[in-house]
Amino acid sequence: MQPPPGMAFDFSQPAGEPALAPLDGVAWQVFANPVALFIGGVAAVLLELAEPAVRAGVWEHSSFRRDPVMRLRRTGFAAMMTVYGPRSAAEKLIARVVRMHGRVEGSTADGLAYRANDPDLLDWVHATAGFGFTEAYHVYIRRLSAAEKDAAFAEGRPAALLYGATGSPGSWLEWERMLAATAPRLQGSDTLDEFLQTMAAAPIAPAPLRRLQWLLVRAAVQILPEPVRSLPQLRRHGLRPGEATLVRALARSAALLPLGEMPPAQAARRLA
Repeated sequence: MQPPPGMAFDFSQPAGEPALAPLDGVAWQVFANPVALFIGGVAAVLLELAEPAVRAGVWEHSSFRRDPVMRLRRTGFAAMMTVYGPRSAAEKLIARVVRMHGRVEGSTADGLAYRANDPDLLDWVHATAGFGFTEAYHVYIRRLSAAEKDAAFAEGRPAALLYGATGSPGSWLEWERMLAATAPRLQGSDTLDEFLQTMAAAPIAPAPLRRLQWLLVRAAVQILPEPVRSLPQLRRHGLRPGEATLVRALARSAALLPLGEMPPAQAARRLA
């Protein structure tokens, strides 16, 4: 949850400036829990990697394979800024990402051309993020009502539009419709295996907690919707009986940790 080296930012300033997401919204609750953030982020990436064009863009043009920990920290910081950062700073960060994505293009293994700033691909990326974080919180921390699930997607729309995702879902029903429309082109690949191996081996958690790290990765697989959860590379990597209870205990314990100088606490002071 802390910004990576070289990206330090004081979320408590400037006083009174609102964020892209509302202070009393669902997103502020979801992103304040590091376990929900981790599980939801892994679930979102798995869904992204199941879409061939997004997979090619993410896996061939990012630093994930070279330095997964730093890539995760940078992505996490972008998420923190989008939810908790002052609007002006969030807009600047998003504009910088959009410019970087403007240079990302290529072809899939099947010869399909793609561009990272293609609105259809951006819609899928933002939809999977909305699903991943919301469902992780819903399953492992606190059951969300249908209205809260809708709100989580609606709260993400302002940021999605800035990124160029003009058709990202604004409700749970719209997410389900997008999933049904996208399902025919979702597929397994060796990349899914490589991603899981990377997430198991990367030094994300301290060494004594590394086995729990793999547990949380499998908790992400467990919440994936069909047809992705049944892909050959994933079907054996869900939770075993009784493990969901352990994940819930970890997630709910994490919710009790003092946030100190983490972005949620700083942002709350900015808007106090």
